[in-house]
Formats: sequence, structure tokens, C-alpha cells
Amino acid sequence: MIPAKHLGRLGDRAKTLGTDPRTHPKLLEVLQSLHLDGDSHVGTNLTRESPLQDIISYVLDVNDILEDIHQNMDLSVPKISRSATEIVRSTKIVVGSDGNEIRLIFYRPSASLSGTPPPGVVYFHGGGMVILSTENPMHITWAEATARLGLVSIIVDFRNAVTRSGAHPFPAGLNDCTQAVQWIHNNKAELNISKIVLQGNSGGANLALATALKAKKEGWVSAIDGVFVTAPYISGTYHLPEEWKLENLPSLVECDGYLENMRTSALSSKLYDPSEHNARNPLAWPYWAEKKDLEGLPPHYIITDELDPWRDEGNAYYRKLVEAGVNAVGRMNLGMIHDGEMVFRHHIPELFLASLEEIRSFVFRV
Repeated sequence: MIPAKHLGRLGDRAKTLGTDPRTHPKLLEVLQSLHLDGDSHVGTNLTRESPLQDIISYVLDVNDILEDIHQNMDLSVPKISRSATEIVRSTKIVVGSDGNEIRLIFYRPSASLSGTPPPGVVYFHGGGMVILSTENPMHITWAEATARLGLVSIIVDFRNAVTRSGAHPFPAGLNDCTQAVQWIHNNKAELNISKIVLQGNSGGANLALATALKAKKEGWVSAIDGVFVTAPYISGTYHLPEEWKLENLPSLVECDGYLENMRTSALSSKLYDPSEHNARNPLAWPYWAEKKDLEGLPPHYIITDELDPWRDEGNAYYRKLVEAGVNAVGRMNLGMIHDGEMVFRHHIPELFLASLEEIRSFVFRV
């Protein structure tokens, strides 16, 4: 076993996914074919002190590149056993607190697999709360896949912190998410759903966790039956000195450059809270939640990835939940990068399908 202090870039700053012995063989094969197994540090001279408009332009360019990549990837869903044969899509519009329209996209089995009202899974997509569209094929196909399990999947089209048409920093996106969940709860009978479970990956995991925290703070947490998140991006500490990272969240150093890197993360997290007044506000960055914030929350299920820079913050949040008496499960995907089972689902289908089965089991259990 490799001592912890020698893992990844803690022991060798030149380490890459191609040379780290922990990288899943199937993942390594696809990364090599795409020439992504080397150093993934992005070449930009921008810092958090750069003009805000320059940071916005850079992050939006990154968004466009990622959207194009996802549009050209095979993100269809591997075969699911026990699945519904037909999925029906519909939309509803909810008016937000800023007078904005919040679009809810429903994916529903045409017939309940159990003959009773199915549970609802409210999905918040990834992208660091800043980038990626709701209609990105990675998000849509995931929602369709969960619906095939006999669940009603509801995607919240929340406002990203930056768009080509304007900025919507914290708490705009979170407000959209919480208002959507409250509307869904108030209309459960009409929507014919039996439960509400929040689900999100990466930045969407942040929003799912923060929605539960906000619901508790405002006194309506009983509306939420559970929270299921993967690869949570929740600390906002990506610009802090390396000494702080090594002491508190060493994976931010250990896995920096394993497709995800701290330079870009420091820029995008700045856009979520440009004033930096919410650096330790758990509604913006749930990692900073204290025991009093967590006590009384509904059951949680947290999945992290071993080779993800944000692994340690997800694991730390799980431990905080358990210490606060919350019914929580924590699990780690060994050899996997940030959200790797979602992106490379056809190369490692067993992990993608395992995540689906876990969310199905969790939703029906809570």
C-alpha cells in the first residue's frame, strides 16, 4: 500500500493519470485514446484578482468547449434491467422570487412499475453552479435513465452564475432550486409522486446539499425525504494556500490536474460569489456547515471519486453528517476521476449502472 503522503501529486508533482497506479484500467484506456492521460493544468494567466469580465469571458469559453465535447460524445445509457419501456417528457414553469421563470423538466415512466405513485427525484445538474446547460445530453440522459428505474425525474433549470446574457451569482441558483422543491412539494398530489429526493452531481451536489440546509434553516425540511449526491464540489477553497489544502483537504493537491485543476476552479468559484462575502456560508459552500446546521436533516447518500480533487470535501461532509446524527451512507469509487462514471459511462458501464441501482435502492428505502 502506498503511504498517504506519497499518493498522487503529494509524492510526485509530475504524477498524471497515466502514471498513477490507482487509475482504473478501463478509464486509463479511454483517457489514453483521447490524449487526456497527461497533465491537465490549464494554460491561463488569469487569477481571482484579474478583471471580473476577463474571468467571465474565460469561463464561458470553457463552457462552450465542454458543451461541444458533450454534444459529440456517446452519452446514451447502457442497458438497464427492470426498466420502464416508455418515458414521457413534459415541462412546467414556476415563477421565481426575482420574477424569473424556473423551468422544470419531467421524465416519467408511462406506467408505474409498482402500480402506485412513484417517487420523485429532483435533479440539479453539474457545472460548478456556473456553467453547462440543463439540456446538455449528459444531464438529459441521466434523467431519462433514472426515470427508467420507475422514478419521476425532475430537472430544475436553475440560473447559472454566469451566462452570455448576464450574471446570476449566489444565491440566485440556490433560490431557484429551493423554490422549485417547495413548488413540487406543494403539488405532490397533482404531480402524482409519493416522495421527494434531491439528487445532484458536482456543482449540482452542492445545490442539493445546500437546498436541504436552507430547508432546515427555513423550517420546511420535512418536505425532503432524502439527498443523494455524487462527486460533491462544496468547499470553495480552491484558491487558498497549499499549506491550508495539505492540512485540511489534501486531495486538492494530490489530484490537482487529474482532468480537473485548481486554477480554473479558483476562477469559477469566484464567479459564484464575486463579493467573497459567502466564503464560509454553508448555503454557498456546504463544506462549512456545522453540527447545528446538520442535525435533523433527512437521510443522505454521498459518493466520491478516489482521483477527484474534491474527494476529501465530500468525505468530510459525510463524516459531519454522521457526527450530527444524520442517517448517512458514504462510498468512494476507487480508481475514478471526478464524475468519471457519468462521462465515460460506456467505457465503465458497471460503475454507471451501479450508481443508478444505488439511487433506486436509496429512493425506495427512505
